[in-house]
Amino acid sequence: MARSRTRRAMAEINIVPYIDVMLVLLVIFMITTPLLTQGIKVNLPKARAQALTHEKQEPIILSVNSQGQYFLNIAPDSKQVISPQDILNIVSAKLQAIQNQHETVSVLVKGDQAVDYGKVVQAMVLLQKAGANRIGLITTPGKDDQNSGA
Repeated sequence: MARSRTRRAMAEINIVPYIDVMLVLLVIFMITTPLLTQGIKVNLPKARAQALTHEKQEPIILSVNSQGQYFLNIAPDSKQVISPQDILNIVSAKLQAIQNQHETVSVLVKGDQAVDYGKVVQAMVLLQKAGANRIGLITTPGKDDQNSGA
């Protein structure tokens, strides 16, 4: 005598494997996201880049000469060497005033090609501490732009 039992079909989806996959993906994204956002945001120059558009505001330009001295175009005397603390004070005041007017301004670093790369990075860090979130580099186009590999 065999008992006949009718089994109903299982209509549920087993979602446990999907949850496991989603948790693994979440961990991967949590680890890789901070790695992608480190460093200073810089608009790197390209060989055949177009010129910047003219804005209402004069750009803020921090120049670094071959001796590693800083000059700021919006300082009271733009041809006089300026200290890092004065750069922070002047640039942050200017950026705050521009932000209050709901306008934008370009913030640029103009470094001599003979200066130590570290001095240019220090200039960019100073501007970032003053409140600049996008910093560009000023360059002059070379004679051999076609073969630069950019």
